[in-house]
Amino acid sequence: MAKTHVIRAEVRKDAGKGASRRLRRASYVPAVVYGAGQPAENIQIEHNTILLAAKHEWFFSSVLDLEVDGKVQKVLVRDWQKHPYKQQMLHLDFLRIDEHHAIRVSVPLHFLNQESSPAGKTGGVVISHNLTEVEISCLPKDLPEFIEVDLANLKPGDIVHLSQLKLPAGVEIPALHLGADHDIAVVTAVTVREEAEPAPAEGATPAEGEAKPGEKK
Repeated sequence: MAKTHVIRAEVRKDAGKGASRRLRRASYVPAVVYGAGQPAENIQIEHNTILLAAKHEWFFSSVLDLEVDGKVQKVLVRDWQKHPYKQQMLHLDFLRIDEHHAIRVSVPLHFLNQESSPAGKTGGVVISHNLTEVEISCLPKDLPEFIEVDLANLKPGDIVHLSQLKLPAGVEIPALHLGADHDIAVVTAVTVREEAEPAPAEGATPAEGEAKPGEKK
């Protein structure tokens, strides 16, 4: 089970663009929490809290304990807006979840032992990560922060598909229920061969400044 992560917030009484600008100037992030059959609630969070949390993968892929004025709600980050060039989060949307119903979340893939694999030790082999995250379905209590992909036995020419990922108990990949066409490649190990420089055609005239075959310059 993933570690519990607590995000503390306060109820936000003012709404609108002007109020949001004032909050940002005061080093707060305006946010909203909604879902689970309850009314949407406007909240505000200290910017440094969000800035530090957003540096971690778990913030975007884990169930969070959102504590609003002392009351805890289980939520997922559903949307966020960042400043185009400043280290500033502008707005956040949190989705309440029901702990008894399955959720769909995209979680990161962590690739292990790539360099020590046979493919990693072979010259001219390019190992491509075709996916860096995957959408899974599970109960909130079973949600992993990431899924490990062990490449220790990866050989040149190998392809790792979605169906080959080792998933934690209670976790599944919904796309695999849609048929074989959705069992896409996660990792490929392709051998790249350098093409030899073509020999000049018989009777071809060397370019200016080039020596003819057998002739010294």
